Amino acid sequence: MLLTISGLPGSGTSTVSRLLSQKHGLKVVSAGELFRSLAKEYGMTLAEFGALAESDDSIDLKIDEMQKDIAQTNDNIVLEGRLAGHMASKPLRIWIKAPVDVRVKRIVSREEGSFDAKLKETIEREASEAIRYRTIYGIDINDLSVYDLVIDSEKWDQFHITEIISCAINTFSYKV
Repeated sequence: MLLTISGLPGSGTSTVSRLLSQKHGLKVVSAGELFRSLAKEYGMTLAEFGALAESDDSIDLKIDEMQKDIAQTNDNIVLEGRLAGHMASKPLRIWIKAPVDVRVKRIVSREEGSFDAKLKETIEREASEAIRYRTIYGIDINDLSVYDLVIDSEKWDQFHITEIISCAINTFSYKV
């Protein structure tokens, strides 16, 4: 089974991916973790590394190529990342959304910093990523038409979202 989970920072993709992994015995492959580990290797913050990625397409291309390779060579995975739904062929594609204020509150609860600082950082990060996705791939991150299921994580917690997706997995019309 190949499942993709995508959404903006703080929407709950990592948490839901982990829960789905546990429930269905799937391996999680996270583009965000790849990005964060590369930022750390470069000795940069996420904002600094995002700015570098804006001027160096090879960073996004490397991460996305790794996701594609993993998706094509492994069974039973959750591919988690902003563009995961665009990187794999024939998965069940899920987008998890939430309003920016809800997402930033979640980010503040797991990271140091004030709400205002994290809001500014999140808005800048999302703008940077949107530019890169459009420039590199011609993808409008706000176009959710590629997804089979869009779920609002402001309305349901991570456990309810896991159940909703599990229902979709169990009734998906073809094997992924």
